[in-house]
Amino acid sequence: MTIRSGDRVLLVDKRGKRYLVKVEEREFHTDLGILRLGELIGKPYGSRIESHRGETFVALKPDINDIIAKMRRGPQIVHPKDAGIIIAYAGISPGDTVIEAGAGSGALTIFLANAVGPHGKVISYEVRKDFYEIAKKNIELAGFSERVTLKNKNIYDGIEEESVDHIVLDLPQPENVLPYAVDVLRPGGYFVAYTPCMNQVHRFFQALEEYRGHFMRPRVVEVLVREHEVKRECMRPKTTMLAHTGYITFLRKL
Repeated sequence: MTIRSGDRVLLVDKRGKRYLVKVEEREFHTDLGILRLGELIGKPYGSRIESHRGETFVALKPDINDIIAKMRRGPQIVHPKDAGIIIAYAGISPGDTVIEAGAGSGALTIFLANAVGPHGKVISYEVRKDFYEIAKKNIELAGFSERVTLKNKNIYDGIEEESVDHIVLDLPQPENVLPYAVDVLRPGGYFVAYTPCMNQVHRFFQALEEYRGHFMRPRVVEVLVREHEVKRECMRPKTTMLAHTGYITFLRKL
């Protein structure tokens, strides 16, 4: 696959520092020198490009993690460790239609859009106009505008779509969406609620009592990630780890 004008590439320097850039006939300035990005046009990904100081950069095809790492942030994003569990445990697959709410900066939206593929659809509700604008630009940056419909609306007021495969929420009161989920969620589909606090989970379960007959037994998980240092003389866990970010509740529609 060759690089075309207008493509996004990830430039990696000798230190491992990464730069997400759009390839055009222009100069790109770094502390290791100036790059002429137009030199990449027509070359395959993995090609090298040198700055005017003779420093070498590798041009890679960016993946969604690269996009999310470099995109503009508004509110706190759903971390990849949680997005991965949401997609895996709910079985979100190519061709699915997913309702999302609480788009925020659009990180989880991008993960979901990547999972449903070009024939799937993500419809995302975001009530705040400023977050809506940030998410819209980030979704465009990821190249997923055709598979994501972003709405500047409050999902607590209702879901406009009918017969969807999954509902994924990053909201403070996901229980307010349960009455709509009963109507629009297909049998076998998942209702997923991401909430940072334990009292939110407890409140959700209290509200769920009214709808128990519509769902299988709920499942609540928390994901912790611990990396390891690998050296010639020693391998050990790192002194810091990515611990609690949120509780993820899964309900499956009957």
